[in-house]
Amino acid sequence: MDEFKVRTIDLQQVQNQTRHKTDGLSSSTLVLRRGQAFTVTINFDGQPFDPMKEKLIFRIILGPLYVEAPVSVSRQPSLTQWTAVLEKCIRNPTGHSAFSVSLSSPASASIGAYTLHLRVETRLSEEAYFLGQVTLLCNPWCPADSVFLQAEDLRTEYVKSDIGLLFKGSPGNIVPQSWSFDQYEKGILDICMKLLQVSPQHQEDIVKDLLNRSNPVYISRVISAMVNSNDDKGVLMGNWSGDYKDGVNPSQWSGSADILRMWSETQFSPVKYGQCWVFAAVMCTVMRALGIPTRVVTNFNSAHDTDGNMTIEEYYNEKGEKLSMSRDSIWNFHVWVESWMKRPDLGQGYDGWQVLDPTPQEMSAGMFRCGPAAVTAIYERRVDAQYDVPFVYAEVNADVRTMIVRNGRVLSTSVDKRRVGALISTKRPGSMSMQDITSEYKTEEDENTYRGSMAGVTGRSTTFRCEPQSDRIMVGNTCSRSLTGVTGRSITFSCEPQSDRIMASKGVEVSLQLLKAPVVGENISFNIIITNNDAAPKLLRKHVNAQNKEYNRNPTETFWEAHDDIKIGPKETVTIQHEISFKEYMLTEAEEDSLVNLAVVIEDVKSQERVLASEEFNIRSPSLNIQVQNEYVVINTQQVATVTFTNPFSTAVSGELIVACSGLQEKIQTRLTIRPRETMRVPINFTPRMAGAKMLYASLVLMNPLTVLHGFKTINVQGS
Repeated sequence: MDEFKVRTIDLQQVQNQTRHKTDGLSSSTLVLRRGQAFTVTINFDGQPFDPMKEKLIFRIILGPLYVEAPVSVSRQPSLTQWTAVLEKCIRNPTGHSAFSVSLSSPASASIGAYTLHLRVETRLSEEAYFLGQVTLLCNPWCPADSVFLQAEDLRTEYVKSDIGLLFKGSPGNIVPQSWSFDQYEKGILDICMKLLQVSPQHQEDIVKDLLNRSNPVYISRVISAMVNSNDDKGVLMGNWSGDYKDGVNPSQWSGSADILRMWSETQFSPVKYGQCWVFAAVMCTVMRALGIPTRVVTNFNSAHDTDGNMTIEEYYNEKGEKLSMSRDSIWNFHVWVESWMKRPDLGQGYDGWQVLDPTPQEMSAGMFRCGPAAVTAIYERRVDAQYDVPFVYAEVNADVRTMIVRNGRVLSTSVDKRRVGALISTKRPGSMSMQDITSEYKTEEDENTYRGSMAGVTGRSTTFRCEPQSDRIMVGNTCSRSLTGVTGRSITFSCEPQSDRIMASKGVEVSLQLLKAPVVGENISFNIIITNNDAAPKLLRKHVNAQNKEYNRNPTETFWEAHDDIKIGPKETVTIQHEISFKEYMLTEAEEDSLVNLAVVIEDVKSQERVLASEEFNIRSPSLNIQVQNEYVVINTQQVATVTFTNPFSTAVSGELIVACSGLQEKIQTRLTIRPRETMRVPINFTPRMAGAKMLYASLVLMNPLTVLHGFKTINVQGS
């Protein structure tokens, strides 16, 4: 019989990817997870393979690095090094024979695109064969991998699921937005791997970068920087100006695939534009594709502390107008991701969820990135733990110092220790609902997040005042005192000394109350509740001020105000209702949710005592409704969905309706005009091409008024 000779080699792509739970991921290569064996079948002619006469040696190449794994007949697979073990020999009826080899990568192997070669050495010859390329990912199913996650339902949610729910708005009026992570879309995995290849770390030192890719801490820092384009060839350019003429309004994105493809197809030019939820959602896609469990997290009332003093300063004038006098700001919401990994660099107790923030806010070791900051370290106030724990700690815990000023002089000050980090949330596993994870970041003492006052639509108010001089504790030229405001929270304030002492006054209290959650197209209705704590009547001056606000900065111009005098009897409480019409707040930018800073200052004309209450809230856009005709949805079978929307405006609106589905071949786009109060019903034909939990989502980009409306419907696509 002739000498042993290799005829063909089969990488068993379908079987291997099914076992490695990478089936569905689209790549030009075989996609595997580290720390797990995969099978290669070798078809040969001639004598059966005899390890005493022939040597089979696999060469596994990653860039300039390589390792060799000789085929053994007896060796056990190893979790610490590459191994190749002969599994079985098969004699085919055709006379050709085959045997399979079990190749195993270590659980700490670097992730990346590998090339596989096989070298066959016999007594008479030596031949080399190119097997193909393998993309190696992290493995949360492998206990030895540093991203191991024990529960299967969590691995399904945080690695395999391609449907997401992001939370925006304000704590009392939360707006869920669907997002398609798209990690299974054609070519997306290969593009995600390109982020590592294009990174400055790879360009500066290829060998060092490839060796470091074994560590999810390193990988996550690279990706955090690469999702924004501030100091590298990153994916997204941020824009908070409201002018998006030369790009895409961040509110119009609904999935990651379009963004990643655009970046790749333009030779790594930044995609215009992103804001925090877009940065976070794209990073979630990349991390899940790389095999690192990741979820998107929203922090409501997120502090951006620019000077590192753990305090956010806010300034108002006497008329209730909020002033832009500080670089510090409170974002109504801020979105980042958490990724699951071990943290041996921090010592025991810090494994698990780590905060990563790709939105370019501050530099970390010379680059715009943030994290991984261990959530446990934030909870334990371990601000010495790397990376960027002090910045994230301030985002969820900073104090808010609010001052009323006049002619450069501070009239009074309040400190609110509860407002920042009011609610921290993520999508609940296996459900399209919100999970409150605030308690993972903050102790119960820190965590009093005024949920009671947020129930329904009652607004939160912060009340402060200058108490009579005789009750104050003098500290230098200022005075300070602790009191309980109308919200039942203890706050501290200080005020300038006054020339005329106010004797024995117990002051005035005020609060704001939204009567219903504001919706675009409807009037904003709210009450101002004023209480006279004195036994004497008072003449009060009321100043109410409403300002437009971007979610990540201080308010801009006043768009509505009301000023009048009020007479109030002894110990009396009065409720005054106000309404701001839609015409007065109509949106000028294409945002899903307009934000408003509403404040009221009540001034006692006689005593000059001032009281302030404020509330920031969002005006929700109407949502689109989606219904699927047949609830039993089968893969590769045409389905019909209906998108419904009732125009709440008194004028006709026109715009573009876009409908897409995770696992759907193409987006469906149609232009339409809807008359005032008319209900639009648009039937949409779609054909899902992937089984499992999928999401049908729609957006309607209106031109008049400029706004973006959203809707989504989850569907369970059955296999054929």
